[in-house]
Amino acid sequence: MKAGHYLAFAILCLFTASLTHAADKPQVFRAGAATSNITPPLGGGIVGNWLSPAATHVHDELHARCLVLDDGKTRIGFVIVDSVGVTRPVFDHAKRVLRKETGLPPENLLFAATHTHSSVSARGKDRFEYDPALDEYQSFLASRIVDGVKRAINNLEPARIGWGGGDEPRHVSNRRWHMKPGFNLGNPFGGQDTVRMNPPRGKMLDRPAGPTDPEVSVLSVQAKDGRPIALLANYSLHYVGGVPKGHLSADYFGAFADRMQELLGADRQSPPFVGIMSNGTSGDINNIDFTGKRPRRQPYEQIQIVANDVADAAMKAVKQIEHRDWVPLGAAAKELTLNVRRPTKELIDRAHRILAGPKATDPNTTDKDVIYAKRALKLAKFEPTTEVFIQTFRIGDLGVAAMPFEVFAEIGLNIKDRSPFEDSFTIELANGTFGYLPTPEQHRLGGYETWLGTCWVEYQASEKITRTVVNLFGELK
Repeated sequence: MKAGHYLAFAILCLFTASLTHAADKPQVFRAGAATSNITPPLGGGIVGNWLSPAATHVHDELHARCLVLDDGKTRIGFVIVDSVGVTRPVFDHAKRVLRKETGLPPENLLFAATHTHSSVSARGKDRFEYDPALDEYQSFLASRIVDGVKRAINNLEPARIGWGGGDEPRHVSNRRWHMKPGFNLGNPFGGQDTVRMNPPRGKMLDRPAGPTDPEVSVLSVQAKDGRPIALLANYSLHYVGGVPKGHLSADYFGAFADRMQELLGADRQSPPFVGIMSNGTSGDINNIDFTGKRPRRQPYEQIQIVANDVADAAMKAVKQIEHRDWVPLGAAAKELTLNVRRPTKELIDRAHRILAGPKATDPNTTDKDVIYAKRALKLAKFEPTTEVFIQTFRIGDLGVAAMPFEVFAEIGLNIKDRSPFEDSFTIELANGTFGYLPTPEQHRLGGYETWLGTCWVEYQASEKITRTVVNLFGELK
């Protein structure tokens, strides 16, 4: 054999040996978690209801709860924030910083709000006016998200992961009801709806306008020795409430995280265990059983009841989960263009008449005609289309969808049915907040969640978004 052939043969042997060594090298799955305190100072207006009372007390601290997963090739991250909703510029700013400082691409980071109704606004001065400039609290929130993700990365260690779920139907009720003939279903636009949100109890109730999703989905992450690292759950419940005026609270989302730490025996660990509850598709779901009399509760009592019951369901699921030493990760996303709903000329004229009348003189009014007249005029100035970020993750044979709306339960159930993955769930209010997302049929029924100014995008939006999610899942599968 010639010298040149010997050299080529030697190089080929070395190359083959290196490939064999790489193939023999075990794949390592890693995970890390962390929390960032995002509690605002007292004095800011608490949002989530018609009025915004000043925050006077912190009942429990608010957090951005972070989880980072790494399969050796792909790294993804979750951040779930205790807020009623966070505008896209806040999340986008945090993602830009993280891309620069960690290399994580935006489509690999899923940021979402819990929808607690007991915190100050992270939606800027006016959520109906797009403003990429961040206010003081939004800037603080973005920086704490960045810190949390970086600390979760610092905490990465070899890990095992698994997923599953169980049902807890006692705490989810559809809040939209068909009413019997004779009940006034007037809306703020001078028309009549077919259904009513949060109706009064009594003989006028007919039937709920949609289903519920009772599943408590669970993603469990452990260290190699079985020590809990994090647990990410998903439940389709709007929020619980029962919080005194002026109190800051993470609602049942925070109470669930505390309870899971107790159930898993994960107190005072290093690094600390991180429990996370994400909001599923709960745009039409709350914790009120309209068919029965609700018992009188002390402040925070109902929050604790719900948190404990949902945590018990999650714990039962954890005990059945088969944790894996390695699973593939993936991320896929799409910017989807949707039409923005615009008021007709008749609605604009009506709005001007209402705002010129006596009902509009009180700046703190809760009159729905006045509130929606103002919103209609603001929507009239919107661009005709908007871009929304639709996102999906793959974690082994688990699919996670994310969308920036308060999503009706039947949409989430539809996605679960159509998903190519063994298991799936959807996180709402992710990567922004663009109002409610009803189905076309629910739009025809009317009701608060469909009103112009509560729902901003076209009637067919849910169908377009569902198709997009299923297609992205298909790419990842």
